[in-house]
Amino acid sequence: MKVLDLFDLTGKTALITGGGRGLGAQIAEGFAEAGANVVLCSRKVEACQETADKLSSLGVKTLALKCDISNSDDIQKVVEETLKQFGSIDILVNNSGATWGAPAEEMPLDAWNKVINVNVTGTFLMSQAVGKVMIEQKSGKIINIASVAGLGGTDPRVMDTIGYNTSKGAVITMTKDLAVKWGRHHINVNAIAPGFFPTKMSKVIIEHGKNPILEATPLRRFGSDDDLKGAALFLASNASNYVTGDVLIIDGGTHAM
Repeated sequence: MKVLDLFDLTGKTALITGGGRGLGAQIAEGFAEAGANVVLCSRKVEACQETADKLSSLGVKTLALKCDISNSDDIQKVVEETLKQFGSIDILVNNSGATWGAPAEEMPLDAWNKVINVNVTGTFLMSQAVGKVMIEQKSGKIINIASVAGLGGTDPRVMDTIGYNTSKGAVITMTKDLAVKWGRHHINVNAIAPGFFPTKMSKVIIEHGKNPILEATPLRRFGSDDDLKGAALFLASNASNYVTGDVLIIDGGTHAM
């Protein structure tokens, strides 16, 4: 197989949670440019529909669905509708996420539970539902969007987000464990740990901690609208068929400091 063919997603179907905006939309665009049909779901279906309409101009089929990933009934409906429309789910990107800023000693329990329910339980529930499909198919690629915040502690002046950091650490461990358990079914499970990308979720953090963040980033810039597309495409395509249980860090070198 020629090298460019390794990255071709023509005929594949990708399901992306939180795909209407931010990193999810960036990844969806990359998949569509590589030929994949794209299903976008989130609680705000309007944003998903807007992105889906845009991607349709690339000549691929798209679908926008409403889904709260902490609700198993919503997830099942999304899986069923995707299979009805496309017949398979070849790629899953667990991108939906929530955060809450507060000192650890003051973190409200309801806020903690919300973050864990979305970022950890939601990722598990969607992986479980789609994993059953992939096990039957005997193939699939799952990509979990973690974070550099899940790799260790963070300076509270920049990220005072104990629930978010904990949840992303859990996602990384979940990724590795699912990779071990589902490898025999020819399912690859990997994670991407982004650094600081200007998104709605990270806007406040970047505004308050811009200088310290850039000083701790060897490339001296934030992530751009294109910096995740290639990495996600690699993990979704045949180019990564012998890669599983890995965490691809995309942070401009911050983790190396």
